[in-house]
Amino acid sequence: MSTFTKFEDLFSAVLKENASDLHISVGRSPTLRVDGALVPLVKHAVMTPADTEEFVMSLLNDEQRERFLQEKELDFSYTFKDRVRFRVNVFHQKGFMGSALRIVSTKIRSLKELNLPPILEEFAQVQQGFFLVVGPTGHGKSTTLAAVVDFINHTRADHIITIEDPIEYLFISDRAIIDQREVGLDTAGFDRALRSIFREDVDVAMIGEMRDAETMGTAVSAAETGHLILSTLHTNNAAQSIDRIIDTFPSFRQGQIRAQLASTLIGIVSQRLIPRIGGGLVPSTEILIANPAVRTLIRENKIHEIDLVIETNLDQGMVSLNRSLADLVRRGEISMENAILYSLNPGELKTLLKR
Repeated sequence: MSTFTKFEDLFSAVLKENASDLHISVGRSPTLRVDGALVPLVKHAVMTPADTEEFVMSLLNDEQRERFLQEKELDFSYTFKDRVRFRVNVFHQKGFMGSALRIVSTKIRSLKELNLPPILEEFAQVQQGFFLVVGPTGHGKSTTLAAVVDFINHTRADHIITIEDPIEYLFISDRAIIDQREVGLDTAGFDRALRSIFREDVDVAMIGEMRDAETMGTAVSAAETGHLILSTLHTNNAAQSIDRIIDTFPSFRQGQIRAQLASTLIGIVSQRLIPRIGGGLVPSTEILIANPAVRTLIRENKIHEIDLVIETNLDQGMVSLNRSLADLVRRGEISMENAILYSLNPGELKTLLKR
């Protein structure tokens, strides 16, 4: 039996169970993540070190194997029979090989299909500035950003460049021209690729993830010079995201970055995927719009007051995470228990739900 055939039923199980992730780890049966919960495939044998190594190596080409053995971990994309695409991380743990495969839909769903607020379409229509989608790992940031890019693709005659590690969603150019660049394959790094957009007649740049000060600084500068810059951060909310960007820089540069953010920020969407009553997941979103009050708070380094601005500007379209969670509870889409679990301020949420 070939290695491909041996593991083919694992990929088929991912599709059958509508899973979001597949985990391969020594001492455990292959495990899926379905609606946020880990579900072991108990019909499959517990994975031995030889099994996990065989699985990992079957996903890699010769160049990737060499890089993986040198660096001990590797991110890449993998397509199974043109049926399902994965974002893959392979790694070592306790001397053994393991892997985590995140399913990437071959179909890019629209903002409406994702049940995301219509204001994201307004963010996508802005000609220049800086827009962020933030939240914990595994809560749909890349999917939301792909929907924003595809909205631009179908509505604007622009040149879009994506910089990703690895490329996840595959776009088909419509009104826009879309060029997708993968770190390690098409460019040496996020920062270098982002600097190159100034010579590539780009209107919109999507950065898969901002990981360092160089990338963040170049992204903010690009937003200042007439580009729409879209990206993600692994942060919990809008205020924390702004703090994270500023704190990434040495103290002597923080004043400059605050001024740049104050002038370029369009908005920040923080999202969670919450288990829906009856099955599936539903997004809960915090929305920050960079109005004059927000820009002043950023410039004056009063980031801690941004939560209050969100709470008091509902009429402008801003929404706190707790209000979004409370709305989902009232509509019967999520349970009170899950709302409290995902809230950053459960006491405030309980007060909201009593009103």
